[in-house]
Amino acid sequence: MTIKALLRTTLLAGAAALAATAGANAASWRGWNIHPDGYPNTVALEDFAKALTAKTDGRLSAQVYNNAVLGDQPDAIDQLRNGALDFANFNLGPMGEFVPSINVLSLPFLFSSVDQMHAVMDGPIGKRFSDDMSEQGIVSLAWFDSGARSFYDTKRPIEKPADLDGLKMRVMNNQLYVDMVDNMGGNATPMAYGEVFQSLKTGVLDGAENNFPSFDSSNHYEVAKYFSLTEHLILPECVCISKTSWDALSPEDQTIVRQAAIDAANEQRELWAKQEEESRKKVEAAGVKINEIADKGPFQDKMKPVYDDFLKANPDLKSLVDDIRSTKAQ
Repeated sequence: MTIKALLRTTLLAGAAALAATAGANAASWRGWNIHPDGYPNTVALEDFAKALTAKTDGRLSAQVYNNAVLGDQPDAIDQLRNGALDFANFNLGPMGEFVPSINVLSLPFLFSSVDQMHAVMDGPIGKRFSDDMSEQGIVSLAWFDSGARSFYDTKRPIEKPADLDGLKMRVMNNQLYVDMVDNMGGNATPMAYGEVFQSLKTGVLDGAENNFPSFDSSNHYEVAKYFSLTEHLILPECVCISKTSWDALSPEDQTIVRQAAIDAANEQRELWAKQEEESRKKVEAAGVKINEIADKGPFQDKMKPVYDDFLKANPDLKSLVDDIRSTKAQ
């Protein structure tokens, strides 16, 4: 073999070895998502995963597992905290069990509008929540939209609190939601999201509460023909990274991942606004009666005991509630 040929062979072998080493050192991330294919959150989270690979030149690869196939949200939060999952899109409702200050966001009628919620979460108050989550092993990089949640049911329109009397209503697993429904006269029933459709169909539940895109994508509109716009909860969602996975990144890759999450949040909010309008039209066309509620005051009045009990148990969070309510929409 000539010296030139030997040198070429050596260089090729070295390049192959470097490629193999890079491949072996590449981090392969698993992501959790409760939503189906095509849902705004799913599209944005999958684009986030693609961006990680493209912008880190393959140092990271990521795959999103949709439809909660890796477990329900409380299980997934645990998995993220202990590093069994690397990233996720979580609704912040059930997060309060793990991060007590997050429970503030589950107070009914806390935000005046979705735009005001964005102003809160994109500013210093959102940074405070991120810091609190980080102490529990969860790094929140950006905030998704989930619109306003309202009640829907199989029995009757809900136009005043008394219309909830005796109705068995599914809520997420958080005591504040139980108290919210119970104070309105309903019977709150915490239940895994995947069990709701069959429970509505068989009468185990009379209703639930959610936003238009979820009401549509879950097919709950096929059995629950009354959707009442109480808009009692406006809950942000997070693009969250396991602190274990985050701390393993170089500062350069942390910057890339953070920007990819912010880009995903901007995309999700745009997709969400379109999907909300499309889903409302779809369920109306399917025969769902949508009840506009001009005066939400009677519902808000029923929440005084919920606020009183919460602030009595968490007096240190009163200033945070006040700061949120005083924040102006952008």
